[in-house]
Amino acid sequence: MAETPGSPTTPGSMTYPRDEITETSVTSRRKGLKARHIHFIALGSAIGTGLFYGSAGAIQAAGPSVLLVYLLGGAVVYFMLRALGEMSVHHPVPGSFAVYTRKYLGGWAGYITGWMFAFEMLIVCLADLTAIAIYMGFWFPDTPQWIWVAVTLLIVGAVNLASVRWFGEMEFVFTIVKVGAVIAMILGGAAILAFGLSPEGSQVGVANLWAHEGFFPNGIQGMLAAFILVLFAFGGTEIIGVAGSEAEDPQRAVPKAVNTVPVRILLFYVLAILIILVLNPWTMVTGEVSPFVQIFETLGISWAAALLNLVVITAALSAINADLFGAGRVLTGLAKENLAPKIMGKVSKSGVPVMTTIIMLIVLIVGVVLNAVLPEGIFTVIAALATFATVYVWLMILLAQVASRRIMPAAEAASLKFPVPFFPYGQYFAIVAILAVFGIMVWLPQYWTALAVGVAFLAIMTVLYYATGRPQAIAPEEHAATRA
Repeated sequence: MAETPGSPTTPGSMTYPRDEITETSVTSRRKGLKARHIHFIALGSAIGTGLFYGSAGAIQAAGPSVLLVYLLGGAVVYFMLRALGEMSVHHPVPGSFAVYTRKYLGGWAGYITGWMFAFEMLIVCLADLTAIAIYMGFWFPDTPQWIWVAVTLLIVGAVNLASVRWFGEMEFVFTIVKVGAVIAMILGGAAILAFGLSPEGSQVGVANLWAHEGFFPNGIQGMLAAFILVLFAFGGTEIIGVAGSEAEDPQRAVPKAVNTVPVRILLFYVLAILIILVLNPWTMVTGEVSPFVQIFETLGISWAAALLNLVVITAALSAINADLFGAGRVLTGLAKENLAPKIMGKVSKSGVPVMTTIIMLIVLIVGVVLNAVLPEGIFTVIAALATFATVYVWLMILLAQVASRRIMPAAEAASLKFPVPFFPYGQYFAIVAILAVFGIMVWLPQYWTALAVGVAFLAIMTVLYYATGRPQAIAPEEHAATRA
């Protein structure tokens, strides 16, 4: 889209002029997600398979010190989301962070970030599909995993092809269920501790935090290994920026959603994991079922275990639902900027990127095949792959926000409605922590496969960027903007 006469143009900038962003792109947007939808999408995006199932691997790796790892990971996520929130409120555009990285870091960065996010979402979907198949084994141990994967794809595919509002309502209901379950688990665990309700012979008590080989049973290496899985658990929170572009009032909805992050991390992660560790020695967390389910199984409360299993299935469905939504919107934004096949830019009258969603569902059929061929151990491999893509996207968001501030006039920076706190120190902390994640993946052999796949994806997409003439496809629009 060419810029209006007199609007500034910089190399690699967005093709949206400022007044078009604030008026055309926003006010003409369909009446889609309400503030409550954005709030619950933000709430639910961090409460999914990573917490209900992936937390088992993190606990096994770090022991009780995993609590510190969740706090550190939460701080990284907070500063990343504040960076995204600042840009989303200042320039709410379809495509969200893929557009921002292109504007401030160049065409290649925007292209790679958008495709890496889509890659992340699809990988996370595979993890969630796998987790659902494992959860269903609680009731149907003899049914092949791939059957449940296929059924799940049919359900979430129908929801995502309906409308934006249907997606929001479904996510709203899913989030109420899983948030209520986590709160109930925390209150139930607290009651067991306070009133001594645990069965005779069970090892319940605060002493579990240090009684089994100490608070740091696996040392610093265990904490570093857990850091990968913890960040996987927080993966997908950046969908707030994507959902914000579908909000009726992004300047109010996005800040409210982002500002709930610290409380969510403390309540739904740190406190929930603390309860798990106090009710059961960390050495008893096997990973065969969700740690949340295992707690009540161990305590002999079979009906609660079955109920929680239903909840964690709901959480995984919610995560897949949100991931398909986020990836679809970002890829559609890329297509409109000539950074993806044009067919992906087509949307229905209700605003649904139909072709993009269908293409992603076809890709996810791979999950059916993988669960049929490799039902054992697939979750850990997928989680590591998703973490590489997740932290890469976060890094680009942080770098884009820092770059945006460097070229922003002082008066404009002072007028920001949702500025990042502690700038730039919080951003530098998060950037260093993410770079450390890549270092951990180089250091620990169990992550070499995921690292190799991530680097290979980067290389392949970079080759495609130039081989398909994407820079030249963008250039005419930029030249037209300059002439205008």
